[in-house]
Amino acid sequence: MTIGTQIAWDDTVLPFQLDRSDIRGRVARLDGVLEQVLSKHDYPPQIESLVAEAALLTALIGQTIKLRWKLSLQIRGNGAVKLIATDYYGPTDDGAPARIRAYAMFEAAELTAGDAFAQIGAGYFAILIDQGEGTVPYQGITPIAGGSLSKCAETYFAQSEQLPTRFELSYGRSQVPGATETWRAGGVMLQHMPKASPSVGEATGEGGLLTHADILAGDEGENWMRANYLLDTVEELELIGPQLAPTDLLVRLFHEEAPRVYDAQPVRFGCSCSADKVRDSLAQYPQSEIAEMVTDEGIVTADCQFCGAHYEFDPATLGSDARA
Repeated sequence: MTIGTQIAWDDTVLPFQLDRSDIRGRVARLDGVLEQVLSKHDYPPQIESLVAEAALLTALIGQTIKLRWKLSLQIRGNGAVKLIATDYYGPTDDGAPARIRAYAMFEAAELTAGDAFAQIGAGYFAILIDQGEGTVPYQGITPIAGGSLSKCAETYFAQSEQLPTRFELSYGRSQVPGATETWRAGGVMLQHMPKASPSVGEATGEGGLLTHADILAGDEGENWMRANYLLDTVEELELIGPQLAPTDLLVRLFHEEAPRVYDAQPVRFGCSCSADKVRDSLAQYPQSEIAEMVTDEGIVTADCQFCGAHYEFDPATLGSDARA
Protein backbone atom coordinates (compact mmCIF):
# COMPACT_ATOMS: atom_id res chain seq x y z
CA MET A 1 0.00 0.00 0.00
CA THR A 2 1.40 3.42 -0.89
CA ILE A 3 1.14 6.58 1.15
CA GLY A 4 -2.06 8.43 0.30
CA THR A 5 -4.18 5.37 -0.54
CA GLN A 6 -7.76 6.07 0.54
CA ILE A 7 -9.60 3.37 2.49
CA ALA A 8 -12.12 3.37 5.32
CA TRP A 9 -9.85 3.93 8.33
CA ASP A 10 -12.33 3.58 11.20
CA ASP A 11 -11.69 0.47 13.29
CA THR A 12 -8.32 -0.31 11.75
CA VAL A 13 -4.70 -0.66 12.82
CA LEU A 14 -2.14 0.44 10.22
CA PRO A 15 1.41 -0.98 10.54
CA PHE A 16 4.28 1.18 9.33
CA GLN A 17 8.04 1.41 9.40
CA LEU A 18 10.40 4.40 9.46
CA ASP A 19 13.17 3.15 7.20
CA ARG A 20 15.69 5.85 8.09
CA SER A 21 15.31 5.32 11.83
CA ASP A 22 14.99 1.53 12.21
CA ILE A 23 11.66 2.10 13.97
CA ARG A 24 8.36 0.35 13.43
CA GLY A 25 4.94 1.49 14.52
CA ARG A 26 1.18 1.31 14.36
CA VAL A 27 -1.60 3.86 13.88
CA ALA A 28 -4.95 2.80 15.35
CA ARG A 29 -8.40 4.28 14.84
CA LEU A 30 -11.31 2.92 16.86
CA ASP A 31 -14.87 4.19 16.74
CA GLY A 32 -17.53 1.51 16.32
CA VAL A 33 -15.46 -1.00 18.30
CA LEU A 34 -15.06 1.34 21.24
CA GLU A 35 -18.69 2.40 21.13
CA GLN A 36 -19.77 -1.24 21.33
CA VAL A 37 -17.34 -2.03 24.14
CA LEU A 38 -18.56 0.86 26.28
CA SER A 39 -22.26 0.64 25.39
CA LYS A 40 -22.44 -2.79 27.06
CA HIS A 41 -22.05 -1.11 30.47
CA ASP A 42 -23.11 2.04 32.27
CA TYR A 43 -19.66 3.14 33.43
CA PRO A 44 -18.89 6.45 35.18
CA PRO A 45 -16.79 8.82 33.02
CA GLN A 46 -13.51 7.97 34.77
CA ILE A 47 -14.02 4.24 34.18
CA GLU A 48 -15.04 4.82 30.57
CA SER A 49 -11.80 6.73 30.04
CA LEU A 50 -9.67 3.92 31.48
CA VAL A 51 -11.44 1.22 29.46
CA ALA A 52 -11.08 3.31 26.28
CA GLU A 53 -7.35 3.74 26.87
CA ALA A 54 -6.89 0.04 27.63
CA ALA A 55 -8.82 -1.01 24.51
CA LEU A 56 -6.74 1.31 22.32
CA LEU A 57 -3.49 -0.01 23.79
CA THR A 58 -4.73 -3.56 23.22
CA ALA A 59 -5.41 -2.87 19.54
CA LEU A 60 -1.95 -1.36 19.03
CA ILE A 61 -0.02 -4.03 20.94
CA GLY A 62 -2.07 -6.99 19.70
CA GLN A 63 -1.37 -6.18 16.06
CA THR A 64 2.41 -6.30 16.63
CA ILE A 65 2.34 -10.01 17.55
CA LYS A 66 1.70 -13.01 15.32
CA LEU A 67 -1.19 -14.45 17.28
CA ARG A 68 -2.75 -17.83 16.81
CA TRP A 69 -5.25 -17.01 19.54
CA LYS A 70 -5.29 -14.22 22.12
CA LEU A 71 -3.44 -11.33 23.74
CA SER A 72 -4.84 -9.89 26.96
CA LEU A 73 -4.18 -6.82 29.08
CA GLN A 74 -4.95 -6.90 32.80
CA ILE A 75 -4.75 -3.89 35.08
CA ARG A 76 -5.29 -4.72 38.75
CA GLY A 77 -5.43 -2.08 41.47
CA ASN A 78 -6.22 -1.56 45.13
CA GLY A 79 -8.11 1.68 44.58
CA ALA A 80 -11.65 2.10 43.31
CA VAL A 81 -10.66 0.21 40.16
CA LYS A 82 -10.10 -3.46 40.92
CA LEU A 83 -9.66 -4.82 37.40
CA ILE A 84 -9.60 -3.73 33.78
CA ALA A 85 -9.42 -6.67 31.39
CA THR A 86 -9.14 -6.64 27.61
CA ASP A 87 -8.75 -9.37 25.00
CA TYR A 88 -7.45 -9.14 21.42
CA TYR A 89 -8.19 -12.18 19.26
CA GLY A 90 -5.97 -12.43 16.21
CA PRO A 91 -7.62 -12.84 12.78
CA THR A 92 -8.58 -16.43 11.99
CA ASP A 93 -7.89 -16.06 8.24
CA ASP A 94 -6.01 -13.69 5.94
CA GLY A 95 -8.04 -10.52 5.56
CA ALA A 96 -10.34 -11.38 8.48
CA PRO A 97 -10.77 -8.81 11.26
CA ALA A 98 -9.19 -9.07 14.68
CA ARG A 99 -11.64 -8.90 17.59
CA ILE A 100 -11.51 -6.86 20.81
CA ARG A 101 -13.51 -6.96 24.02
CA ALA A 102 -13.01 -5.19 27.38
CA TYR A 103 -14.62 -4.59 30.77
CA ALA A 104 -13.88 -3.09 34.19
CA MET A 105 -14.61 -4.07 37.79
CA PHE A 106 -14.75 -1.20 40.28
CA GLU A 107 -16.31 0.03 43.52
CA ALA A 108 -18.45 3.05 42.71
CA ALA A 109 -18.46 4.17 46.36
CA GLU A 110 -14.64 4.41 46.33
CA LEU A 111 -14.39 6.70 43.28
CA THR A 112 -12.85 10.08 44.10
CA ALA A 113 -12.66 13.45 42.38
CA GLY A 114 -9.16 12.64 41.12
CA ASP A 115 -8.26 11.84 37.54
CA ALA A 116 -9.02 8.47 36.01
CA PHE A 117 -5.59 6.91 36.52
CA ALA A 118 -5.61 7.81 40.22
CA GLN A 119 -8.63 5.52 40.70
CA ILE A 120 -6.39 2.45 40.20
CA GLY A 121 -4.08 3.03 43.14
CA ALA A 122 -1.21 0.58 43.56
CA GLY A 123 -1.18 -2.60 41.56
CA TYR A 124 0.19 -4.07 38.38
CA PHE A 125 -0.09 -3.92 34.59
CA ALA A 126 0.16 -7.28 32.83
CA ILE A 127 0.30 -8.52 29.27
CA LEU A 128 -0.69 -12.14 28.66
CA ILE A 129 -0.17 -14.02 25.40
CA ASP A 130 -1.97 -17.32 24.85
CA GLN A 131 -1.28 -19.05 21.54
CA GLY A 132 -3.91 -21.70 22.19
CA GLU A 133 -4.03 -25.42 22.80
CA GLY A 134 -0.69 -27.15 23.25
CA THR A 135 1.21 -23.98 24.20
CA VAL A 136 2.29 -22.43 27.51
CA PRO A 137 0.79 -18.95 28.05
CA TYR A 138 3.26 -16.09 28.56
CA GLN A 139 2.73 -13.36 31.16
CA GLY A 140 4.74 -10.21 31.79
CA ILE A 141 4.04 -7.85 34.69
CA THR A 142 5.11 -4.32 35.63
CA PRO A 143 3.98 -2.11 38.54
CA ILE A 144 1.37 0.58 38.04
CA ALA A 145 3.42 3.76 37.54
CA GLY A 146 3.90 6.76 35.30
CA GLY A 147 0.54 8.51 35.46
CA SER A 148 -1.30 6.68 32.65
CA LEU A 149 -1.91 3.23 31.25
CA SER A 150 0.13 4.12 28.17
CA LYS A 151 3.11 4.94 30.41
CA CYS A 152 2.62 1.59 32.15
CA ALA A 153 2.77 -0.11 28.75
CA GLU A 154 5.95 1.78 27.85
CA THR A 155 7.51 0.66 31.14
CA TYR A 156 6.46 -2.93 30.47
CA PHE A 157 8.29 -3.02 27.13
CA ALA A 158 11.36 -1.30 28.60
CA GLN A 159 11.55 -3.62 31.63
CA SER A 160 10.37 -6.95 30.20
CA GLU A 161 11.47 -6.75 26.56
CA GLN A 162 14.12 -3.99 26.62
CA LEU A 163 12.37 -2.49 23.61
CA PRO A 164 12.09 1.31 23.52
CA THR A 165 8.36 1.91 22.98
CA ARG A 166 6.27 5.06 22.90
CA PHE A 167 2.50 5.59 22.80
CA GLU A 168 0.61 8.77 21.98
CA LEU A 169 -3.15 8.33 22.45
CA SER A 170 -6.34 10.36 22.24
CA TYR A 171 -9.88 9.26 23.04
CA GLY A 172 -13.25 10.68 24.02
CA ARG A 173 -16.76 11.39 22.86
CA SER A 174 -17.11 13.34 19.64
CA GLN A 175 -19.92 14.31 17.32
CA VAL A 176 -19.89 14.35 13.56
CA PRO A 177 -22.32 16.95 12.13
CA GLY A 178 -25.72 15.34 11.61
CA ALA A 179 -24.87 12.30 13.74
CA THR A 180 -25.16 11.32 17.38
CA GLU A 181 -22.28 11.67 19.84
CA THR A 182 -20.10 8.56 19.87
CA TRP A 183 -16.78 7.40 21.24
CA ARG A 184 -13.71 7.77 19.05
CA ALA A 185 -10.11 6.92 19.77
CA GLY A 186 -6.83 7.08 17.92
CA GLY A 187 -3.20 6.52 18.71
CA VAL A 188 0.33 6.00 17.47
CA MET A 189 2.76 3.38 18.75
CA LEU A 190 6.50 3.67 18.05
CA GLN A 191 8.88 0.81 18.79
CA HIS A 192 12.56 0.41 18.02
CA MET A 193 13.46 -2.72 16.12
CA PRO A 194 14.75 -5.48 18.45
CA LYS A 195 18.51 -5.55 18.98
CA ALA A 196 20.63 -8.52 20.06
CA SER A 197 22.41 -6.46 22.72
CA PRO A 198 20.56 -3.22 23.51
CA SER A 199 22.44 -0.53 25.41
CA VAL A 200 20.72 0.01 28.74
CA GLY A 201 21.57 3.03 30.84
CA GLU A 202 20.59 4.00 34.35
CA ALA A 203 16.88 3.56 35.11
CA THR A 204 15.21 6.97 35.43
CA GLY A 205 11.56 5.95 35.73
CA GLU A 206 9.29 6.05 38.75
CA GLY A 207 10.38 3.57 41.43
CA GLY A 208 13.68 2.84 39.69
CA LEU A 209 12.00 1.39 36.59
CA LEU A 210 13.43 1.65 33.09
CA THR A 211 11.82 4.01 30.57
CA HIS A 212 12.04 3.94 26.79
CA ALA A 213 14.57 6.79 26.96
CA ASP A 214 16.95 4.67 29.09
CA ILE A 215 17.61 2.20 26.27
CA LEU A 216 19.85 2.69 23.18
CA ALA A 217 22.81 5.00 22.66
CA GLY A 218 24.75 6.67 19.85
CA ASP A 219 23.09 7.02 16.46
CA GLU A 220 20.27 4.66 17.44
CA GLY A 221 19.51 6.77 20.48
CA GLU A 222 19.53 9.95 18.38
CA ASN A 223 17.20 8.40 15.80
CA TRP A 224 14.82 7.28 18.55
CA MET A 225 14.75 10.69 20.21
CA ARG A 226 14.22 12.43 16.86
CA ALA A 227 11.19 10.24 16.09
CA ASN A 228 9.82 11.00 19.55
CA TYR A 229 10.26 14.74 19.06
CA LEU A 230 8.32 14.48 15.81
CA LEU A 231 5.54 12.51 17.50
CA ASP A 232 5.36 15.20 20.20
CA THR A 233 3.99 17.59 17.54
CA VAL A 234 0.86 15.52 16.89
CA GLU A 235 -2.50 17.03 17.85
CA GLU A 236 -5.35 15.16 19.51
CA LEU A 237 -7.75 15.67 16.61
CA GLU A 238 -5.12 14.35 14.19
CA LEU A 239 -4.95 11.13 16.18
CA ILE A 240 -8.70 10.60 16.35
CA GLY A 241 -9.59 11.65 12.80
CA PRO A 242 -11.66 11.14 10.74
CA GLN A 243 -10.65 14.14 8.62
CA LEU A 244 -6.96 13.14 8.47
CA ALA A 245 -6.18 9.65 7.18
CA PRO A 246 -3.48 7.71 9.05
CA THR A 247 -1.33 7.67 5.91
CA ASP A 248 -1.52 11.46 5.69
CA LEU A 249 -0.75 11.70 9.41
CA LEU A 250 2.43 9.66 8.89
CA VAL A 251 3.51 11.94 6.05
CA ARG A 252 2.94 15.02 8.21
CA LEU A 253 4.84 13.63 11.17
CA PHE A 254 7.60 11.53 9.63
CA HIS A 255 8.08 12.46 5.98
CA GLU A 256 11.86 12.83 6.48
CA GLU A 257 12.03 9.36 8.07
CA ALA A 258 10.79 7.61 4.89
CA PRO A 259 7.59 6.04 6.28
CA ARG A 260 6.56 2.76 4.65
CA VAL A 261 3.11 1.34 5.34
CA TYR A 262 1.65 -2.14 5.14
CA ASP A 263 -1.87 -3.53 4.88
CA ALA A 264 -4.25 -2.21 7.52
CA GLN A 265 -5.77 -4.71 9.95
CA PRO A 266 -9.55 -4.35 10.44
CA VAL A 267 -10.75 -4.62 14.03
CA ARG A 268 -14.23 -5.51 15.29
CA PHE A 269 -15.92 -5.95 18.65
CA GLY A 270 -16.14 -9.64 19.43
CA CYS A 271 -16.87 -11.77 22.46
CA SER A 272 -16.02 -15.45 22.76
CA CYS A 273 -18.64 -16.32 25.35
CA SER A 274 -21.28 -19.01 24.68
CA ALA A 275 -23.75 -21.18 26.57
CA ASP A 276 -21.50 -24.20 26.04
CA LYS A 277 -18.49 -22.43 27.56
CA VAL A 278 -20.50 -21.34 30.60
CA ARG A 279 -21.81 -24.88 30.99
CA ASP A 280 -18.26 -26.24 30.79
CA SER A 281 -17.04 -23.80 33.44
CA LEU A 282 -19.84 -24.92 35.79
CA ALA A 283 -19.00 -28.58 35.24
CA GLN A 284 -16.29 -28.38 37.90
CA TYR A 285 -18.86 -27.82 40.68
CA PRO A 286 -20.67 -30.70 42.44
CA GLN A 287 -24.45 -30.72 42.38
CA SER A 288 -24.55 -29.54 46.01
CA GLU A 289 -22.83 -26.27 45.06
CA ILE A 290 -24.92 -25.89 41.91
CA ALA A 291 -28.00 -26.06 44.15
CA GLU A 292 -26.77 -22.97 46.01
CA MET A 293 -26.72 -21.03 42.71
CA VAL A 294 -30.39 -21.71 41.89
CA THR A 295 -32.59 -18.61 41.79
CA ASP A 296 -36.15 -18.30 43.14
CA GLU A 297 -37.32 -19.15 39.61
CA GLY A 298 -35.56 -22.51 39.81
CA ILE A 299 -32.81 -21.75 37.28
CA VAL A 300 -29.11 -20.95 37.27
CA THR A 301 -28.14 -17.71 35.53
CA ALA A 302 -24.84 -16.30 34.30
CA ASP A 303 -23.93 -13.00 32.68
CA CYS A 304 -20.88 -12.29 30.54
CA GLN A 305 -18.89 -9.41 32.02
CA PHE A 306 -17.55 -8.44 28.60
CA CYS A 307 -20.66 -8.30 26.41
CA GLY A 308 -23.53 -8.56 28.88
CA ALA A 309 -24.98 -11.74 27.38
CA HIS A 310 -27.41 -13.47 29.77
CA TYR A 311 -27.60 -17.25 30.07
CA GLU A 312 -30.13 -19.44 31.88
CA PHE A 313 -29.76 -23.15 32.69
CA ASP A 314 -31.71 -26.00 34.20
CA PRO A 315 -29.68 -26.88 37.34
CA ALA A 316 -30.25 -30.62 36.73
CA THR A 317 -28.06 -30.32 33.61
CA LEU A 318 -25.14 -28.64 35.36
CA GLY A 319 -22.24 -29.66 37.55
CA SER A 320 -19.80 -32.52 37.71
CA ASP A 321 -22.56 -34.98 38.64
CA ALA A 322 -24.50 -34.17 35.50
CA ARG A 323 -21.37 -34.47 33.34
CA ALA A 324 -20.59 -37.86 34.85
